[in-house]
Amino acid sequence: MRPVVPELPAHAPRSGGNALSRAFGRAVLRLGGWRMVGNWPSVDKVVVIVAPHSSAWDAIWGIAAKVGMGLGIVFIGKKEAFWGPVGWLLKKFGGVPVDRSAPGGIVDQVATQIREADRMWFVLAPEGTRRKVENWKTGFWKIARRADVPVFCVGFNYPDKTIRLAELVTLTDDMDADLKRIRALFSRYQGKHRNA
Repeated sequence: MRPVVPELPAHAPRSGGNALSRAFGRAVLRLGGWRMVGNWPSVDKVVVIVAPHSSAWDAIWGIAAKVGMGLGIVFIGKKEAFWGPVGWLLKKFGGVPVDRSAPGGIVDQVATQIREADRMWFVLAPEGTRRKVENWKTGFWKIARRADVPVFCVGFNYPDKTIRLAELVTLTDDMDADLKRIRALFSRYQGKHRNA
């Protein structure tokens, strides 16, 4: 049986899970028919972007993969999602609730956390919503530039149920050119309800 998640490189942050939690995450992926394809970069710090984000199922498959690997990756979500048992679980899996009404402050806070950490992988969906958008939010680019880290691209491809570990991108001073280049990388992926 082929593995549903890749091995983590030496520099990847670990979640502190155990063999049982990793087996559970892999089982969820396997039952759903999902697997990860490709390899993670061997870096201490990175901003990971995931697209297309067109369904709440993306979070389920993404968290299952994270748990299945034992990957200690941090993500943010709207504060309204962090209530009751769901909120407790999201925090347990690396989630940080944010107030999206103050986006500039979020960029500075996350960039500072990455800079000050010995090792930190931060993930977000650049579309910022499950609805189709013409323009991606630029927060991921600003966070990566302010933290002086690369961006790693991960694509959801629903037709073959794969999470594709795609490419490590070193950013330049030209945000528009970087965004155009990164969007082109995601053009091959099809989300549950649309492409990127």
